[in-house]
Amino acid sequence: MGFTSAWGISAHPDPVIARLAPRLLPAIEADREAPGARARWDAWRRAPLPDHRTWYGGGTGGGTATADREAIESFRYLTAPGTRVDELCAGVRDPDFYVVDDLWDGQDLDHIFVSVHAKDYAVTSLFHAVGPARAALLPGWCGNFLLTADETRRALPRVEAALAFRPAERAAAEDKDWLYYAAGEESVLDGPLRVWRAAVRDGLGLCGVALHLG
Repeated sequence: MGFTSAWGISAHPDPVIARLAPRLLPAIEADREAPGARARWDAWRRAPLPDHRTWYGGGTGGGTATADREAIESFRYLTAPGTRVDELCAGVRDPDFYVVDDLWDGQDLDHIFVSVHAKDYAVTSLFHAVGPARAALLPGWCGNFLLTADETRRALPRVEAALAFRPAERAAAEDKDWLYYAAGEESVLDGPLRVWRAAVRDGLGLCGVALHLG
């Protein structure tokens, strides 16, 4: 069965962040503490996955070992939208809150990055592209976070360390990012850092969420 997912990062004044906090922060923490979540994270950090073109029997290997398939599925489950955040942001748990309408719609383009994909997850591709050491520098849990303006500013050096690349590093990350981008569409390797820097420049906080759109 197909699905469409989105990962968005949007910048907001602190009063908006404060209104979001009672909803979003418990949902992020619930996904972080969900059974098996930390074990999946630790497994990926210990053993980053092979080239995505070898997954599921692709490439020249003639197949994927059972252990490798289990590691791949564990990683994909880890980096898919977390159940609690997904339900919250899609209006399942709170019909008075839907992230697309309440946070993204009409947002100044300088202060938002949204990556939408059919049958794929932006966070999954980003994390595979940058690897666990860089992914661990990003705040929150697997693409979901809520930060005040001060927290956003203080996190910027770590985010720059995660998402700023030398030319060879950039080429390697692009080779590992399997997502398709239409003409003019921003890559997951570019959009998050752009919005982060804009938020710091303008004294805003940040909300990052991943969810299923359908």
